[in-house]
Amino acid sequence: MRLVKVCMAALSILTVPVVAPAPGDGAIIGNVTYTGTPPKAEPINMSKEPVCVKMHAKPLMTERVVTGPGNTLRNVVVYISAGASDNSTVPTTAVSFDQQGCQYTTHVLALRVGQEVRISNSDPFSHNIHPLARINREWNRIQPAGTPPFSYSYEKEEFIPVKCNIHSWMRAYFVVLKTAHFAVTGDDGRFTLPNLPAGKYTVTAWHEDYGTQNREITIVSNQTLTVNFMFRAKP
Repeated sequence: MRLVKVCMAALSILTVPVVAPAPGDGAIIGNVTYTGTPPKAEPINMSKEPVCVKMHAKPLMTERVVTGPGNTLRNVVVYISAGASDNSTVPTTAVSFDQQGCQYTTHVLALRVGQEVRISNSDPFSHNIHPLARINREWNRIQPAGTPPFSYSYEKEEFIPVKCNIHSWMRAYFVVLKTAHFAVTGDDGRFTLPNLPAGKYTVTAWHEDYGTQNREITIVSNQTLTVNFMFRAKP
């Protein structure tokens, strides 16, 4: 087994284990785009926290809908929701979730059930992490400047909004999944789900504003199958 670093957001890097594909394994590749007119990103009003304003030469922009060239859509979680075994080993390496510049450096963080998320505060002032879980236990915790990171793991699959009780504009998601087969789209809207044995699968794409889409597919031995998703944008 080797380790590979995958960029999850501009300021965050997630380290996940990569297992060499077994003979006969296939893959799903594709991209996520939109049609219609999405809402424009807007400057975040940080005027109630002047020290946050001073940290940025240009205002931070909202991240609920982030688009890229060619009508691509960022921050879409694409994963195998049915058909894949859930018995694969949960990674022992924690995923990282940092608070820096009065923002979460990863807007959509995907991880496994039972995998730890390591939460840190790189700012010179306090934040309050508050994941709004409904299926798992809800909790919130203040994290003063200079204190060490802490870790937490979830027992059940859930899409969990995260907020800061101190800075109301700070929003993100923990996407906790049973499957090891998932990806989060970047600016190019592309995703890859490797190491899939031949079989029937349900592939699901989730976006925080535009909901979910499903595709029923069948992979044969050594096949690389292209599956694309298109969301209808709402202004």
